[in-house]
Amino acid sequence: MLDAAACYAIFQQSIDDYHVHDHVDTPIKNPYPPTSFEYLLFQKNWIDTVQWHLEDIIRLPEIDPKEALQIKRRIDKSNQDRTDTVEKLDDYFMEQFRHVEPDPMARINSETPAWLLDRMSILMLKIYHMKEQTERTDASPDHIARCEAKLHILLEQKMDMHLAYDQLLEDIGKGARRMKVYRQMKMYNDASLNPMLYQKK
Repeated sequence: MLDAAACYAIFQQSIDDYHVHDHVDTPIKNPYPPTSFEYLLFQKNWIDTVQWHLEDIIRLPEIDPKEALQIKRRIDKSNQDRTDTVEKLDDYFMEQFRHVEPDPMARINSETPAWLLDRMSILMLKIYHMKEQTERTDASPDHIARCEAKLHILLEQKMDMHLAYDQLLEDIGKGARRMKVYRQMKMYNDASLNPMLYQKK
């Protein structure tokens, strides 16, 4: 299994690849084998990166309402793709730890390794774009100073998540913590569960 440093490196690779063209319609070119854990990590961050920029676009005050609705639908699909990818990562971890017998006193963790990776992926995007703000030549010194302070906090959080992820895998691997997966039972995307959809039939 990859440690936190290796996961962060793949997230950074995805962010850098996206920003070569910096366009939400840039086709993904995932460099990893489709059945690999690395492929899922790259895919996960690419989804996050595209959605980050869609969220920027939809907040344009002058955006055409029809375009805004199209982007909102795209963001909805992106959120579902993100969840599906995280659950595939969880499947990987469940397979890796299938032979581990948890200690009877093992504590359960509130989030799985995959959902921690989800937060780490988004954190890498926050760091990338906050760093961009610190390098602006058209912003005030006060703006730059505020962004530098925020960047410092984000980098500290990155190190904390680095440690948390590695410790979580270590603890699950030795049976000190139990890994339990609950699927994200989103209701609004399901036509049989969303009353605004099934009542239309």
